[in-house]
This record gives sequence, C-alpha cells and structure tokens, in this order.
Amino acid sequence: MENTASILILISGFAHAVVNAILKAGNDKMSRRALIDGFSALILAPAVFFVPLPAHAWNWLIASAVVHGLYLFALIKSFEQADMSVAYPIARGLAPMLAAAGAVAIFREPISFSVVVGIIAIASGVMFIGVSHKMRRSALLWATLTGTCIAAYTVIDAQGVRAAPTALSYIVWTFLLLGGGLGTFFAIWRGKAFFVTAAGQWRPGLIAGALSIVTYGFALFAFRLGATPRLAALRETSILFGTAIAVIFLKERLTKLRLIGVLSIAAGAMILIALR
Repeated sequence: MENTASILILISGFAHAVVNAILKAGNDKMSRRALIDGFSALILAPAVFFVPLPAHAWNWLIASAVVHGLYLFALIKSFEQADMSVAYPIARGLAPMLAAAGAVAIFREPISFSVVVGIIAIASGVMFIGVSHKMRRSALLWATLTGTCIAAYTVIDAQGVRAAPTALSYIVWTFLLLGGGLGTFFAIWRGKAFFVTAAGQWRPGLIAGALSIVTYGFALFAFRLGATPRLAALRETSILFGTAIAVIFLKERLTKLRLIGVLSIAAGAMILIALR
C-alpha cells in the first residue's frame, strides 16, 4: 500500500509541474486558470452518475472549499508582488512541514524520525530555490499564508477522502465543487478577456485540465492509502520536475542555490521512498 501511494504521489508531482508550466506559459494566467479548472470539472461531470455521494465527507469538502478560496487569494497576491518562481517555492516549502505538524498534532497520524528528516530536506530544498531571488516582505507574508493554506487543505482533504465511501466519490465531487466553482469565479472576474483567451487557448487549457485531475486525483488516492506527513512532502518533488522542465524546455538558468535546492529535494525524496 505504501509503495502504491508513493508511486501515485510521484506521478501527481510530475503532472503538477506540467500543469504549472502550461499555466506559466499563458499571457492571461487568470483566464487560463479558469479554463483549467472549468475543463477539469466538465471532464468529471458525467462521473456523478456512477459514484456514490460523499456521505460523511461533506463537511470536509466544505472546509476544503473555504481554504482553497483563501489559498487562491493569497497566491494571487503573492504573484502580484513577486515572481512565481520565487513566491511559489517558498509556499510549497512551508506546506509539507505545516501539513505534517497538523496531521500529527490534530489527527495523531504516525511519523518516524526518517520521515521528519526527509520532510526537512525537501522543505529546505524547495525554499533554497525560492530564496535564490530577493523578495519584498509583503510578498513573503502572502507566500507564507499560501503555504499555510496548502498545508491546511492537504490535511483536510486527506481526512475527507478517508471519510468518503470511496476515493473516487471524494475526487469527483472535489473537482465539481472546487473546479467548477473556481473556474466560474475566475471567468467572471476576467469578463470579456476570458472569452478572448478561451478562443485561442482552449487546447492547452483542456490538456492542463485533464492533467489537473491526475495531479490531485492521484494525490487523494495516495492519501487514502498512506500517512499524510510523508506523502505531503513527497508531492513537493513537483518542484524538482518543474525545475527540470524550466531548464530543459524554457531555457532558464540553474543557479548555485537552485542546484543546492534540487539536490536537497532529491535526497529528501529518496529518504521518504527508501526509509518508512
């Protein structure tokens, strides 16, 4: 079960990096976000006729929706004040440490010393990548709030997917409620600009929407099978994949600090996979 969870979370991390690369490549990121979320909801909409209602998990779904809303607000504010390549790694670096603390302290999930070491290595590596650029204090605060929200919805959804009758039930309703709701919100926010973007960028939006199902769907499947602290940290290998994509395809420069961060993430991932 642990091996299956590890494989699912690594695939999730890779798909997450691809989705973010597609999002970053768009000129109108808000409209492209609307397309991604909207397509993910549309793709899974027919599945509601084949999965049970998420009984005993509605409260987790509602809590997740509230935290996701705050997360997106904080993420947008941090992106307004700092480059994505700076703000996002800091948020992702904080998230696994906070998620592990919450899962252990509140829900008494097990955690070993080797898992703690792996979490610290990955979180440190992610933040090494993030601090390779200067950052305004306000942007740092928004990035910190973003990381806190990521940790919160990770712990909430891990409990929710376990409370639901099946993992597929929780996954489908997560994308319908969050994907559909957020996609509609962003589309309304952008107004006419959304339709202009949609006309020319619906194909990458569709691809990223399908991949986003793999990204979080596989993560939720994994959380049903394994412990939250280890898996939440292992998912941050998305930064490792993202850095590789940026260097190979986007021709971004790999600085010394970023290289240290990549090596630290890789070391932490190996610890989490090999030592449970």
